[in-house]
Amino acid sequence: MPSTPPTTSAATPPATYTTIPISAIDVISRSTQNLSASLSRCRPWPEFLATTSALDFPESFSAASLRFRRNASYFSVNYAIIITVCAAVSLIGYPIALIIIGFVFFLWLILHFFREDPLIIWGHQVSDWAVILGLVLVSVAALWITGPLNSLSIGIVIGLLISVVHGLLRNPEGLFLDENDAVSNGLIASNTGAPSTRSGGIVFNPPL
Repeated sequence: MPSTPPTTSAATPPATYTTIPISAIDVISRSTQNLSASLSRCRPWPEFLATTSALDFPESFSAASLRFRRNASYFSVNYAIIITVCAAVSLIGYPIALIIIGFVFFLWLILHFFREDPLIIWGHQVSDWAVILGLVLVSVAALWITGPLNSLSIGIVIGLLISVVHGLLRNPEGLFLDENDAVSNGLIASNTGAPSTRSGGIVFNPPL
């Protein structure tokens, strides 16, 4: 009598690790790793500053818009650092405010912008809206207690102006573009082959 082949059970679906509850400490640790990985995408500052030959005025409004979008995509981390530094410098005269607001800003980065996992506190999952509401309340309280809202606003505006002026004047010609960025700008045809890597081992994936 021929043996009956063993029946196979249904395939087990792949685990979704981001839905597995982990401790708040692990959530913060993974968010910190994401933040560090994002900072590693900062472009070299000599390339950011460039030379006067790389600075010119765009020929039209559409050219200015395209140039700014390309620079904002390529130098996004550099611009974020500049705005953060300008905001911090504006609070130099308020050391307590600098520490408190810096800590609140760090909370926004870790608990919202770079968090991928659900936040579990005392065995209960905290919704994203609750996290945002909590961060907003903490931010308002920090600004109300410390008081240097005008100085902070001036620092942020200066950082934004520097970023906008650079994005409009920096000619992006000659900057490295990976395959995805080149396709999105219509420079080359779409190719599903192996992704290209930037010289130095850094891969640039423009934000969607």
